Amino acid sequence: MTYQPTAISDDLDSLPKLPAWVTSGRAETLETVAFRSGAALTVLDQLVSGRRHGVPVKLLANRLALTAATATSKLEGRMAREVDIRDAYHLTPPGEARGPDGDLLVLWREAGRIRLTGRDWQAALGGLTGPDPVAEADNSLKAGVARARTHGPLAACVSVMRAVLEVDDRAERIACLLSDIVLARTLGWPSLLPITAQYLTKAMLRDLVAEGQGAELAIQRRLLESVEDTIRVLRDLAVRAAALNEIAPKLRVSWSRNS
Repeated sequence: MTYQPTAISDDLDSLPKLPAWVTSGRAETLETVAFRSGAALTVLDQLVSGRRHGVPVKLLANRLALTAATATSKLEGRMAREVDIRDAYHLTPPGEARGPDGDLLVLWREAGRIRLTGRDWQAALGGLTGPDPVAEADNSLKAGVARARTHGPLAACVSVMRAVLEVDDRAERIACLLSDIVLARTLGWPSLLPITAQYLTKAMLRDLVAEGQGAELAIQRRLLESVEDTIRVLRDLAVRAAALNEIAPKLRVSWSRNS
């Protein structure tokens, strides 16, 4: 029996990857971060948007949702472990409350399914967060997209975070969620990927609102780390998906013979 392997299995080396100079050394200035992030985001966009690479973006979105839920739980002071959040989501019987940890994962998974290209995406987002945060953030989102054109996408993400937290310093999940929306819209993605919350700390966000020295640079560095890590995760998932696609036809043949 013959079968056509996926495009990615034909040549795994063809997957876009980070240039060595992006990850070498430490970004000391905002200009350096902007330069490196431009290269990193280009690679990420190629992986996410390039259908010929056959990468499992939906699987990536679910994994990132769990990571974002864990990160925002820490930002909100609950310190739930990844395994606790996953169990609260998957093991809660139907009809029973998942609790704050399970609900947080629901938020991130559902947010990743919102089509940002549709007319009603803000209404869909409001259904997850409540109408007030979305209404207040509308101008911040527009300003963030505009800032991305002059200072780069990561600067836009930080700008939106600051705007949200200046209104409510306990709105960490909303700040990170809107930051991901700005990043997605800047890159022209139809839906967001939960990227920006991964390596943030409460102290960083507090310094950002207080306009502490070096706060924006510190956060942009962490956002760059998140982008780089997302690329590595996506490449790993692509390799695993390719291996599964290679063996799937053989498994189907074996199953049909034994059935």
